[in-house]
Amino acid sequence: MHLAGLPPRPGGGAVRPHWDPRKHACVRALSLDGGVTGQNLVELLANAEELKDVGGLTPGEKVALIEYLLAICYASRTYPSSDDEWTQWVLGKHSLEKAASWLAQQPDDGWDLFSPTRPLGQNILLGEFLEKHGTGPAQLVIERVGDYNQFADHHHLEHPDPLPAADAFRAMLTQHVFGLSGRARISGKATLGPAITNLATGRLAGRIRVLALGPTLGDTLRLNLTPTTDEPGVLNLTWTEGPVERRGFAAKPQGRAVTGLADMHSYLGRSILVRPVPGRDGEAAAVDRVLIGAGELLALDPELHLQDAVMSVTRAGEKKPLWPSATRDLWREAHALYAAVEEKAGGLYTRLGRLPRAKEPERHSIDLLAVGLVSNKTTPISWVSSVFPFAPGLAPVLYQASSRGSQVAEHIARSLDKAAYAAWEIAYPNPKPADKKAQLARFDARGEQWKATEEPFHTMLLDVADGYLVTECMDEYVERLVPMARDALEKRLDSLPRNAQGLRARAAALQRFDTEVRGPQAPDDLKRGEA
Repeated sequence: MHLAGLPPRPGGGAVRPHWDPRKHACVRALSLDGGVTGQNLVELLANAEELKDVGGLTPGEKVALIEYLLAICYASRTYPSSDDEWTQWVLGKHSLEKAASWLAQQPDDGWDLFSPTRPLGQNILLGEFLEKHGTGPAQLVIERVGDYNQFADHHHLEHPDPLPAADAFRAMLTQHVFGLSGRARISGKATLGPAITNLATGRLAGRIRVLALGPTLGDTLRLNLTPTTDEPGVLNLTWTEGPVERRGFAAKPQGRAVTGLADMHSYLGRSILVRPVPGRDGEAAAVDRVLIGAGELLALDPELHLQDAVMSVTRAGEKKPLWPSATRDLWREAHALYAAVEEKAGGLYTRLGRLPRAKEPERHSIDLLAVGLVSNKTTPISWVSSVFPFAPGLAPVLYQASSRGSQVAEHIARSLDKAAYAAWEIAYPNPKPADKKAQLARFDARGEQWKATEEPFHTMLLDVADGYLVTECMDEYVERLVPMARDALEKRLDSLPRNAQGLRARAAALQRFDTEVRGPQAPDDLKRGEA
């Protein structure tokens, strides 16, 4: 089956660019000396010890890229077999050259993003429908699409402005793992079957993915390789070839068993097909049309396949992996990550907890990157991400610091809430019940305070990870937060009129804040600050 609708070539035939992420630069990487270079997949693995990090246009793209590199490591059998061996790999900086060599030697026809028969990461069965039912390339990018089914005018998706092949490749990887549930903009009746319109939640959508980041890309990959003696399974290069029997689209199937960790990290969470066009301005190739439908469903084993998940309990009592929230900033969950290490909660966290304490100046040698996609049902809203310092051997004090830091921030927020209520009682002596919420919001400085607290919180954790005493770091943290909160409250109160009633409301709010913030219910760190 071949791609339809390619632009004609002079003299007959069709222009079909070839683009291979092993040979073309597809990722911007940061080197240890601070330089930024374009790298292909082979170069990323071959130069992993000289590269500090890889980047994407979004936190989700970065996670998806690391997921794909992990899949290649497993497929090349570059992974430890036990927790003890994992520790040796991490401490000894075990070479990843085997993975780079394996990847470079793979047949070219399996790695062409625009192959007419087996396009990389895609479902060629959509080929005969791409011209009629496809859209512009914006549909491939999670952040640009929105809830397109709710728009009467789909012009924004039809726009044909080409997407560079490297951008399309990274966006495709992100779709496979972070794609949201909902209905696809594709007709099942006119294409492969009714179930192709039903998009399932991606493997990493709806939860926080945590990666351990080391000083180099090589360290990062070693830290996140799950030790196993099992076979790696299939590396999913395309939909129609390989030992895995793909689903059909007549009805929604049960999730298939995972054949190995290479399979899990490379699974095809969407049926995707892109149409190539020649690149512009030095680009090797680009994409001008896209078709997306339902992809694979996996039956995941939580113990084996959710090694990074931090389990949390919902208000309804359900236990599930920590999830992204539009109302609760991710940094406020830092204590849950450190608690998972301290309590040896399994998976990645147990292995991190077994690493020996590092000496200066490499005490803080690891970061924990947490990433999630906030959505409103089927509509993506924003990526949330936060980086938490981790020092091997210091999980107990980091947990103590993050927990105490969160308690202080929560208490200050409650004090601001009560101060706002004190101002409201005087400013609005005869309120209408329907107006109360908006009136209280006039004096509520909690939003500004939460936003401003993130930087001092991270600074406090960095100091603890560098070896400073928790109590000393907390004292500095409190000294910054309390005046900052009071200033935020005063700015909210500036909207009050300069008459007797307004001055009374202002004074009552400030007095209530001062009383509450270091009152009997305050954490000890706030009381000690007062002393």
